[in-house]
Amino acid sequence: MSRTLDDLLPTPLDAEHLAALEPLSDSADLLALLDRWVERGWLRALDRAFVGFLEERDPGGDPLVLLAAALASHQLGHGHVCLDLAETLAEPDFALSLPPEGDALAGPLLLPSQLLEQLALSTWLQRLASSRLVANGACVEEASRPLVLSAQRLYLRRYWAYERQIDSALRQRLEQVEPTPADLAARLAQLFDGGSQAGQVDWQKLACALATRGAFSIITGGPGTGKTTTVVRLLALLQAPAVEAGRPLRIRLAAPTGKAAARLTESIGQQVERLAVEAQVRENIPTDVSTVHRLLGSRPGSRHFRHHAGNPLPLDVLVVDEASMIDLEMMANLLAALPPHARLVLLGDKDQLASVEAGAVLGDLCRDAEAGRYSAQTQAWLEQVSGETLAGSELLAGTAEQYPLAQQVVMLRFSRRFGETSGIGRLARLVNLQDAEQARALLQQTQDDVFGLTLRGEQDRALDRLLLDGLGRGNEGPQGYRSYLQVIGRQRPALTTPVDDPRWEAWAMAVLQGFETFQLLCAVRKGPWGVEGLNQRVGRVLGAAGLIDVEQPWYEGRPVLMTRNDYGLGLMNGDIGIALRLPDEQQPGQQVLRVAFARNDGRGGVRFVLPSRLNEVETVYAMTVHKSQGSEFTHTALVLPDALNPVLTKELIYTGITRAKSCFTLIEPRQGVFEDAVRRKVKRISGLMLEQV
Repeated sequence: MSRTLDDLLPTPLDAEHLAALEPLSDSADLLALLDRWVERGWLRALDRAFVGFLEERDPGGDPLVLLAAALASHQLGHGHVCLDLAETLAEPDFALSLPPEGDALAGPLLLPSQLLEQLALSTWLQRLASSRLVANGACVEEASRPLVLSAQRLYLRRYWAYERQIDSALRQRLEQVEPTPADLAARLAQLFDGGSQAGQVDWQKLACALATRGAFSIITGGPGTGKTTTVVRLLALLQAPAVEAGRPLRIRLAAPTGKAAARLTESIGQQVERLAVEAQVRENIPTDVSTVHRLLGSRPGSRHFRHHAGNPLPLDVLVVDEASMIDLEMMANLLAALPPHARLVLLGDKDQLASVEAGAVLGDLCRDAEAGRYSAQTQAWLEQVSGETLAGSELLAGTAEQYPLAQQVVMLRFSRRFGETSGIGRLARLVNLQDAEQARALLQQTQDDVFGLTLRGEQDRALDRLLLDGLGRGNEGPQGYRSYLQVIGRQRPALTTPVDDPRWEAWAMAVLQGFETFQLLCAVRKGPWGVEGLNQRVGRVLGAAGLIDVEQPWYEGRPVLMTRNDYGLGLMNGDIGIALRLPDEQQPGQQVLRVAFARNDGRGGVRFVLPSRLNEVETVYAMTVHKSQGSEFTHTALVLPDALNPVLTKELIYTGITRAKSCFTLIEPRQGVFEDAVRRKVKRISGLMLEQV
């Protein structure tokens, strides 16, 4: 080869380093090393296949380029949109989460840190820039190349294109100034009459005001801060002038999952009924919430949608709830399908976990939400139309030129669900602040709604008792899984009741609601403290108590989670159903097993599905925190693994805590993991909205 190690490295190396860097001297050696990383579980087979594809396009190509491609693909699998070359060289193990936790003793296997420790950033950038596989992000002519280098970030081309599409679309929308009613101040006063406490800034009112003047806005806030209340008033604020002019706005509501859509449908309907506006305005505010996939017209087996730039959505206003769960690709598709004149409003908690897929779009867009960064003009306008004063709010100043996005973002700061005395609220705030010591102190105090359980080992009986009966405080206290199973037997209609009698549906709904009184959440899937191990454990405990028959794959009382959208059945990823015995229409006197799901189409009620038609389901006594997003449970128990894991961060802990409505229990096989997790923060690498206008 024409390259030498002297070209590659800035300083002389000893024999050990020379041996370690052999894979960077020959592409065949590098591919062999990547194969070993795949065998060890460090890389996905997909990552290695992508590198193989690149090597075919450029046989004998630069190993440094192929290594960067492997790592960029690996980062994509961890939710990062790109590979940050500087951060990777500064702290390889941390930036790449390699080797995985628990696999630090790699033995003879070469570590990424060993491979990269003598590499200079300038060298890596130069090699990438000179490769025919890598496009310059600023060069349109190279757009067909599979990799894109932008500043010191390396992208797979498709994800670079998604990020640029979103960036461009949002900047265009931020430049659009929408006309506001001349009597905006009066309309706001009517909608928010006496809504805030004395001495507090009414952030809901400010959010509504800000959203009226732009084609794009974000309303973020934690649980109970009133995001739904705010958006309903915003829709009334937008719709009232349109109705008065005889041209009602076409408004659509969407959420990422069926569960989130169903919850928003229920809550928004209640809010609309209580609106102090004309009946005709209320009638023109929709309460039916669709999933984003269904809104765009998902095509099964394809990444494409029926609605796109060439066939935009027929709407004037789109509100998307639980926006933290929307990944980069979906946001790009959503923005492409919006007609130019339409307003987009995103709702979500910026501090929750991001999507399982690549990107943390809401987090990126809310990076200045806490600080505010409003320009003097924005602040003066807000105070004028709202009657609020921001002088004592401790917001940091900014300019519209430097912080264009911040001018359309409002953070709701007061929780009505978790007050100052709420243990759940206080614990969530401490975790969000990464104050691990105070969070631990709170867990050790006597609380009415926050509890800690440290296990002595895998066979600890305290956990089994909690799974069965909750915290053992009787029928009024936090429940376990015995509660919903008792509803099955105690409220079952008589077997002589006709199958079409509404009492069967009411019974199924009572069981489904009973299941929501307790939920076990996990950080990981594998191992005794993951979803798989704990689902088996719960099954054994309930079986031993005579509550379920675990000898059969399908048994009455089995709760299942949809793991993929099934449009034929009208079931969405994240929907939960419970297997129940109902009268058999074909054989009088006999029973047949059906799985009951609450309808997620806004019409309420229950649908019953044969188990044989459900191919993409899994038992859900335990679910991951990621899967729980968009859901709430009366009593939530979060089980941590017994060792630190890359997924354990303050965002995961915060999300698990805030799934609880009335009671939260932290279950720890070993103390110390909680503190370590709280001190770690998710950092998803992207370049979204980083460059100035």
